[in-house]
Amino acid sequence: MRQVNAELTPHLLQVVVQGMVMLILSVAVHEFGHAWMANRLGDRLPAMQGRVTLNPLAHADPIGTLLLPAVFLFSTGYVGFAWGKPVEHTTHDRKKRLLIAFAGPAMNVVLAAMVVTLHMVLVKAGVMAMHDRFSDVLMMAVFLNFILFFFNLIPAAPLDGGSVARGLIPRSWVRGYDEYARYAPFVVLAFMLIPAFGKLVSTPAAWMTLKLYAALGTIAGLG
Repeated sequence: MRQVNAELTPHLLQVVVQGMVMLILSVAVHEFGHAWMANRLGDRLPAMQGRVTLNPLAHADPIGTLLLPAVFLFSTGYVGFAWGKPVEHTTHDRKKRLLIAFAGPAMNVVLAAMVVTLHMVLVKAGVMAMHDRFSDVLMMAVFLNFILFFFNLIPAAPLDGGSVARGLIPRSWVRGYDEYARYAPFVVLAFMLIPAFGKLVSTPAAWMTLKLYAALGTIAGLG
């Protein structure tokens, strides 16, 4: 999204509403993935807490999903950092924790693919043009979900990538990895605050967005 003036205008309100809808739905799908996988692996805690659902109200964090993103959108016009309500589970097996952790980002890829498919169907049917305003919103939603995918898989706690990496490494490395995990939040901050690090997330997200559109566009005969 383009950076906009902080003055309250109809355009700014449109940007904020679009950004919040994209973010809330993307966070809900992400957290649902964690809850669904935990439940699938036999952990009933997420189900007991009402988290095995796509209802955004079950996953939205008042500050991380609503307040901070809204403030960021109003002040810059961009979708900034956000998080959902963490899915609790009682699983201690690191391989199962790997699957639970990966399921969240994986659902963002599924959502991205669904949005692109819907976009191609609407364009093919003549309901919308490939590069009108609504198309730009759908493309931004796809890009956002790939951002969530790559960012969350950074191997640093408390991101999902921390549990994914811990489940993939040899057992003999776990103790050393746990020592590193004490400093992992600083790695997360580096990706949030240092532009060069941020490009390690945004560049593959943009590449995946373009490739997915190219692939499905070709299938739909729009390439």
